[in-house]
Amino acid sequence: MIIEGQMAKKTVRRERPRERAEQQRSVETRASILDAAIAEFAARGFEGASIRAIADRVGLQHPLITYHYRSKDILWRAAAEHAFAQIREGWDSSAPENSDLPPLARLREEYATLFRYTVAFPEFHRFMRQESLSNNPRLKWVAETVLAPLLGRLIPQIVAVQKQGLLPAVDPILFHYMMVSLTATLAGFGPEMQVTGGLSARDIKVVEAYWRLVDEMVFETQACGKSARGGEALKPLPKR
Repeated sequence: MIIEGQMAKKTVRRERPRERAEQQRSVETRASILDAAIAEFAARGFEGASIRAIADRVGLQHPLITYHYRSKDILWRAAAEHAFAQIREGWDSSAPENSDLPPLARLREEYATLFRYTVAFPEFHRFMRQESLSNNPRLKWVAETVLAPLLGRLIPQIVAVQKQGLLPAVDPILFHYMMVSLTATLAGFGPEMQVTGGLSARDIKVVEAYWRLVDEMVFETQACGKSARGGEALKPLPKR
């Protein structure tokens, strides 16, 4: 009995690393599916996208997609949550809520994080734009489920900085969507910029130059000449 018990323990020890590896593969597979879904929905819209095309993008069999996500609607919602979860992770890393950053510097860092994400994943901007073209249940769902918590984090910060006299005294939601537009410019106009001016939205020099422009127009100028970024350079883009 003792020997059998020892053998059982060894078996468990051998299986645990295998289980962890399988769990990690499952997490990576889901992430790959969701990234491919964002790209497909961005390119074709919800109605034009298909689960089969998403499977082709990621090199998986169609049934494996439906195993994880039973319908296209469920997959779309999971993709939206996946994208915004990555943005929140970036915020929690660069500007956590318990941060001792000055209010303006923290707000600047959060929009810089959003900018880095949209540059690294331009499909995300197009993914969201597709849904804003019509008033559909998915837009209402993402506004209530995903965007509301993000705005609940950002709007009070905007108000606080406005009270310091460091941002224009406009409705904070207007300021927020102005910043959303500015952070999405390279993602939205990258191909056009390439044709008209020969500038690549993937060129780190172009990315840094553009963010310096936003920084000077919005954050540094509003801070009456005092830098909101503390001399920090724009952080590297996420890897795909």
